[in-house]
Amino acid sequence: MKEIISSITQDYLYRLIKDGKRIDGRDMLEHRDLDIQVGWIGPAEGSARVKLGDTEVIVGIKMDEGEPFPDTPDKGVIITSAELIPMASPKYESGPPGEDATEVARVVDRGIREAGVVDTSKLCIVEGEKVWMIFIDIHVLNFDGNLIDASGIGAMAALMDAVVPASEFQDDAEDYDLPIEHIVIPTTFTKIKDTIMLDSGLEEEKIANARLTVSTNEDGDIVAMQKGLSGTFEYEDTLKCVELSQEIGGSLRQKVIDIVEKGKV
Repeated sequence: MKEIISSITQDYLYRLIKDGKRIDGRDMLEHRDLDIQVGWIGPAEGSARVKLGDTEVIVGIKMDEGEPFPDTPDKGVIITSAELIPMASPKYESGPPGEDATEVARVVDRGIREAGVVDTSKLCIVEGEKVWMIFIDIHVLNFDGNLIDASGIGAMAALMDAVVPASEFQDDAEDYDLPIEHIVIPTTFTKIKDTIMLDSGLEEEKIANARLTVSTNEDGDIVAMQKGLSGTFEYEDTLKCVELSQEIGGSLRQKVIDIVEKGKV
């Protein structure tokens, strides 16, 4: 659901963008400040708190034993959900997940799943009967634009922080780190008229024509892409976003690795 913005604010933003400026003074391809903390939720198997500018999310990982899907009897299960509550923004309402929450969860889940972030074959307990189920729960505390990147980075950090609680369910078993195979970083661009910008704030999102999220792994491979809103990206624009996502993803990935490793010491 696209929010309504006053014509005065809209005209002001358009004038800024035409002059190559942004409302918060950033360059067009500059991220807001990113702060990540892991181990934020004590009872969870893994967790992370992410602040991207004033957008703030907490991601928790819970694990339980369950039945595998019929078509993957020897693999664990990953389920991702997102909760957007009125505390995060007046635009959200209490109740079942809305369109925005569903989209965030799907985009984050697709990047993790398609990249094979977790080696789910190592989460099989009894083939066809019992596997580990991973629940990725995204909770938005404050919404100021670009929930997808904040949530995706938070989910990745929380998975890297997670420990499989084997000792709670199996006699003589020891807990072990979740088997992480790849580190995926989403990078989201928005297009306002003919201008492409990275990591849009809330006011910029309100007037955006199109949105493109590119998720890449440590090799720079594209593992998922999601286009949003009604506008379009030209072929050359898409290539530019992909190249930038590979470059930006590399620096963000290293930051996530350093923070998680420090948090686990």
